[in-house]
Amino acid sequence: MSLVFPHTFVPWFRAVAPYIHAYRGETFVVGMTGELIAAGKLNSFVQDLAIMHAMGIKIVLVHGFRPQVNEQLAAKGQQARYSRGMRITDAITLDCAQEAAGQLRFEIEAAFSQGLPNTPMANSTVRVVSGNFLTARPVGIVDGVDFMHSGVVRRVDAAAIQRAIDIGAIVLMSPFGFSPTGEAFNLTMEDVATSTAIALQADKLLFMCEVPGVRENPDDPDSAIDTELALADAKRQLAKLPPPTQPTDVAFYLQHCVRACEGGVERSHILPFAVDGALLQEVYTHDGIGTMIVDEKLESLREAT
Repeated sequence: MSLVFPHTFVPWFRAVAPYIHAYRGETFVVGMTGELIAAGKLNSFVQDLAIMHAMGIKIVLVHGFRPQVNEQLAAKGQQARYSRGMRITDAITLDCAQEAAGQLRFEIEAAFSQGLPNTPMANSTVRVVSGNFLTARPVGIVDGVDFMHSGVVRRVDAAAIQRAIDIGAIVLMSPFGFSPTGEAFNLTMEDVATSTAIALQADKLLFMCEVPGVRENPDDPDSAIDTELALADAKRQLAKLPPPTQPTDVAFYLQHCVRACEGGVERSHILPFAVDGALLQEVYTHDGIGTMIVDEKLESLREAT
């Protein structure tokens, strides 16, 4: 093994170098589903983020908490309710969401505080900053359904986030926003991540989610993943798909990727958290592993290896 490893490691490390140079100093917004945490993949995912941070990438991490809120509701004898793919947040659900968000923030900050020898976090120093960066408004009543305390992003304090990432911190954002009167609203991770990426004019928006990406033939679950999708093609495909109601629907994350690219984000990605190291594979390898939506083809960068 000692004879083989240098012959594979050295060419691999040299092949990664163009991407390290290309992304140093760039801003990535990463949306992480609550399902990733529920699947026990938080520590390895945080280690990958820490590696990227150490190589000069500025990171904003937005976490979801769908399964955690549902678990809290079940413990209180309540059922989760959705409409049009969005949670209906009554007073009890809002309490559950606040409890889940507090617990997850604790777990995520603890994961970034690791420093055990013989792990990727050894000798790392990662500071995590959170805050009330979002102003929100209520969804209101849609098609006769009152979404109550569910909201959408009205404004992102991009200047405050920028100051935090410029001093070397990772910004952690929960899917909560507040009105000017101090009322709390339950937001979706996807809306928060997309709105934040647009406000920052981020270089990448990456969703770590349940689906492996967009397949070349959306009607065939066994078809290959389309690793690069032009924005125009993504919009055409999105127009043909039914409105998404579940995170596993093809259009669920695709709609947010299209919105991000239309809003000025250079590239948006859909990646499977089930694959170990998916984030590193997507960012630092030629072919990637998920689907990248981009306003124009990036052949010059993709040919680096």
